[in-house]
Amino acid sequence: MSPYDPSAFPPFAVTVDLVVLTVRHHALCALSVRRGEPPFQGRWALPGGFVRADEDLSQAAARELAEETGLRAQSGAHLEQLATYGDPQRDPRMRVVSVAHLVLAPDLPAPRAGGDARSARWAPVGTLLGEDGPDHPGDAPPLAFDHARILADGVERARSKIEYSSLATAFCPPEFTVGELRRVYEAVWGVALDPRNFHRKVTGTVGFLVPTGGTTTRQGGRPAQLFRAGGATLLNPPMLRPEV
Repeated sequence: MSPYDPSAFPPFAVTVDLVVLTVRHHALCALSVRRGEPPFQGRWALPGGFVRADEDLSQAAARELAEETGLRAQSGAHLEQLATYGDPQRDPRMRVVSVAHLVLAPDLPAPRAGGDARSARWAPVGTLLGEDGPDHPGDAPPLAFDHARILADGVERARSKIEYSSLATAFCPPEFTVGELRRVYEAVWGVALDPRNFHRKVTGTVGFLVPTGGTTTRQGGRPAQLFRAGGATLLNPPMLRPEV
């Protein structure tokens, strides 16, 4: 076996980038930070940063989330690796490979900037991706690096997974109404759903929702039944996304 020579291979860095999604004011929103340092100083970007030599990817993701925004990984939040991005020209500093993570959580608090971020905010994904039309244009210039592609991939992952899994409940508090869950689907998919048909589907899917025995009037009107997420991870039949 020939000896391994590390110097025979070009060095490169590994980063983590975070697509953090939540539903705020009935809209699917993503966390973004304004870069305080070059490259792309002053541009909006996804939170993230370089992986340290003594940490694994999940530790790096949690650290960057806290450092740049003040947000802590919640036990009720959903976290998964999204994809790896390795275009040789994606970062002008050096060869950088990014391992993106997707975070889904209920309405999160206002972020605070830190690390190399000048400021942080929640913004509708349509605004960040320039999809809101001429009356609500997206940010100009666009997101730094290849973060528009990463964000778009994360949004599509979320939209697809709530069709066949119970992942939509990750956007809800521990106890929620069917109406609140429906508004999550509407925000993520960007469509309006028939309330009666939606109620029939979600309450008729085995293991999706479990009644808590309680009710609430927080949405106004008559008391609404409260549910929590059931044990099912896959939905059968799936909640098919309407064609737009």
